Amino acid sequence: MQKFWTLTDVRFMRHALALAKHGAGRGEVPVGAVLVTRQEQDNPNDRPNNQDKFVYEVIGEGYNQPITTHDPTAHAEIVALRQACQHLQNYRLPRHTTLYVTLEPCTMCIGALIHARLHRLVFATFEPRSGVVGSQLNLTKADFYNHRMYVQHGLYMSQSGQLLKSFFKTRRKK
Repeated sequence: MQKFWTLTDVRFMRHALALAKHGAGRGEVPVGAVLVTRQEQDNPNDRPNNQDKFVYEVIGEGYNQPITTHDPTAHAEIVALRQACQHLQNYRLPRHTTLYVTLEPCTMCIGALIHARLHRLVFATFEPRSGVVGSQLNLTKADFYNHRMYVQHGLYMSQSGQLLKSFFKTRRKK
């Protein structure tokens, strides 16, 4: 777990949490995802003092929606990835793209992210039953893939975990 996070990381993980809450309100498992690209500003004079030298752009976002769309592949990560690739008109993500997601990805999602060439993955909390970035396996470390991504976890871990626990507790009561 990382000890220090940038304000940019905090901003986009909060956005992912808001998407997860939106999904929960629609009866979906509360998982949110945001894909963000980073580009260096061309002219340093264009930015005020102490401001990040990078410009960040959300190129895709999503929340879990397999129930409402009747699509088993409509996980938050896949929804965000599809949106980004349509926006970019490319099946590969730009260099320095980060995915912020509230839950550790599953096999399907990590496979898609590897094939899209994601640069960095930041996830909030582990998925002990089917997570494949440390819980059950770590497919990001598998030597048979020709792509590696940088992985960090733990940002808003307790908030994401609590959102999931509350959702399933309410669902069990019904």
